[in-house]
Amino acid sequence: MRFLLIISILLTLSFAKQVTVEQLFSVQTIKVKKIDIAKKIKSYGFVAIDESRVYDVTPRFGGYVEKLYVNATYDIVKKGDKLVKVYSPKVLKAKDDYLNTIKYTKSRPNKIMLKSSKEKLSLLNILPSEISSISNNRKTSPFTTIVSPADGYIFKKSINNNSAFNEKKLLFRIVNLDKVWVEVRIRQDQLNDLKNIKKFIVTTATYTKKFQAKKIQLYPELNQKEESFTLRLEIKNFKHLLKPGMYATIKMHSAVQSYLTLPTTAVIRKNSKFYVFVVGEYEGEYEPLEVNIEVLNPNTYIIKSGLKNGDEVVNNALFMMDSDAQINGLY
Repeated sequence: MRFLLIISILLTLSFAKQVTVEQLFSVQTIKVKKIDIAKKIKSYGFVAIDESRVYDVTPRFGGYVEKLYVNATYDIVKKGDKLVKVYSPKVLKAKDDYLNTIKYTKSRPNKIMLKSSKEKLSLLNILPSEISSISNNRKTSPFTTIVSPADGYIFKKSINNNSAFNEKKLLFRIVNLDKVWVEVRIRQDQLNDLKNIKKFIVTTATYTKKFQAKKIQLYPELNQKEESFTLRLEIKNFKHLLKPGMYATIKMHSAVQSYLTLPTTAVIRKNSKFYVFVVGEYEGEYEPLEVNIEVLNPNTYIIKSGLKNGDEVVNNALFMMDSDAQINGLY
C-alpha cells in the first residue's frame, strides 16, 4: 500500500505545472536560527623539530679524535657536557703562540699583541677555561675538548673513536625538544577562519593528555598534492612527551561569534550545490533555493548567504521535494 501511495503521489506531481513545489503529504519545517557559538575546526598534523633549537657542532679546525665521550646517536647531553677530546695541530700552534706572547710581553708589555694572540684561540672556539689555563699555568696541552652548546639529544654523530676530521666538518647535531612545532594541514576554505581562532588543542594517539599550542606562522605556499596550506604551531614539550614525526589531531576553537544555522537535515546537495526548500506563500508550496553553506559541526550547517534569520524551510523528506522540483523544472 505504501509503495502504491508513493507512485500515486509521483504520478500526480508529474502533471503539475505550477512554479513552486506543492507537496501532497505533511511536511515538517524549521526556521533559520541565529546562534552564538565558538566555531571548531578539526584537522591533523605532525610533530616537527623547532628549527631554532637545532645546534650543529662544527669545529673551526681539523684534527683527530683522542677520546669520544658521546658514543651513540640520541644520547642526551646537557649544555657544557664534554662531547669529544681532540688533537689539532692548528689549535696547538695557536696555544703555543699565545703562551710565547705571554712570556714575551711580560718583559715587553704589549696589550695589542697579547689580545690578538688570545683572540685567535677564541675565534677557534676554544673553551675560555683552556685559554685561562695557559695563562695561569704557563703551559699548553696538546688536546682540546669540544663541549655541547645546548641541552638536547644527539640526532646526528659523524665521528667515532680514532676518527680524523677536517675543518668545517659536522661532528654532532644536537636537538633541544623543550619546545616543538606541530605542522597542521589547513584547507583553502579554512584560511579566513584562522584569524578568529583563539585556541589550539593538540592530542595524539599515544597520550590522553591534551597539549595547548600557540599559532606561529602560516606557510605562504600551497601543497598542491594535498591541496592544503601548512600552519605552524608551537608547544611547550614538558618531559619531552611529543616526539618528531608523531601524528597529531588538532582542534581549533574560534572566539564566540554569531551564525545563521540550519540542521543538516534541512539542506540537500545537488550537482555540487546546496539547496533548501523555502515555505511558499500558499499552504503546501515549497520552492527550492540555492544557499551557500559551511559545516559548523556534523549536525549543523552555517548559512553564509541565501537566507535570513527566521526564514522557514522544509526539514524532512527532501528526496521527495527534490524529485518534485526536477519534474517541474525548478532547478
